[in-house]
Amino acid sequence: MILKEIEDKNQWDNIVSQQDQSQLLLAWQWGEFQQSLGKEIKRFGLFTNTKAPIALFYTIKNSLPFGFSYLYSPRSPLILLPEEFKSQEFIDIIKTLSQQSNAMFWKCDILNTTLLSSKELHKVEDLQPSKTLMLDLANSEEEILKTVHHKTRYNIKVAQRNNVIVREATINDYPAFLDLLKETTKRDGFSAHSQAYYSKLLSLDPNFAKLMVGEYDGKIICAHLMTYYGDTVTYLHGASSNENRNVMAPFLLQWKCITDAQKAGFRYYDFWGIDEKRWPGVTRFKRNFVNENNGLEVSYPGTYDLITKKIPYILYRMYKLLRK
Repeated sequence: MILKEIEDKNQWDNIVSQQDQSQLLLAWQWGEFQQSLGKEIKRFGLFTNTKAPIALFYTIKNSLPFGFSYLYSPRSPLILLPEEFKSQEFIDIIKTLSQQSNAMFWKCDILNTTLLSSKELHKVEDLQPSKTLMLDLANSEEEILKTVHHKTRYNIKVAQRNNVIVREATINDYPAFLDLLKETTKRDGFSAHSQAYYSKLLSLDPNFAKLMVGEYDGKIICAHLMTYYGDTVTYLHGASSNENRNVMAPFLLQWKCITDAQKAGFRYYDFWGIDEKRWPGVTRFKRNFVNENNGLEVSYPGTYDLITKKIPYILYRMYKLLRK
């Protein structure tokens, strides 16, 4: 397999965006977003004798103390021709890339099980959700609503009766979203990114990411950060107020995002992450929109490290454990 760097957006997106259940984290725009955060991005294709790549992946270079770094590849590799892809050869290519970058290790959210035959990969804590729910938008709005949990349908009507307004946010609404995130993370037990992270993502491309909000009595009480790529709309981040929970605004906001995606011609609505133990309330909320009649649960192998500098890596892992 021959490694070639890909610098043409059209060449990359013409392949990645056409995949079934398009991967948000492989989008060209997501790489641009990472660059806006100060990360070094390189996109690669693996080729044999054909002009078409047999696999695609990209690396995000992250700095570590003492001049070290690590390479991170979200949802990778995207294998296009499985019969020509050689796992060990790919691992060797990654080792070379890591050495060239003085990388201590390569971290990867493996997209499928092909690479798991390698004994050089070590399972670590998941960086991205290992399970998600995908709502199939092929049916009509009425048919989708019929398959939603009956309590969720009732809560959508409650929000409508309470005159909850759902709309696309403006830049002036961002502070309210950030305040809601603080409430939500404290209530539901997960961490949020920095203000700069969300601001840069939302300012990147309005066709790729936007913020939707739910208002009650003139006040924003819930918000969803959405992304749009290929055939998939992704509910990436959500936030809601501890107040006025009885008006059920998040249910109407979620339903509006789903119906907008369906009307725009997208095939899937990705709820992004579920975990009954870590996020029971959030997971229950998402599951009430998806069942065996209107979607599916998708599982990924998880996050793995390929160690290229053993002693520094051991010290790094010990340091991380001590910090916990």
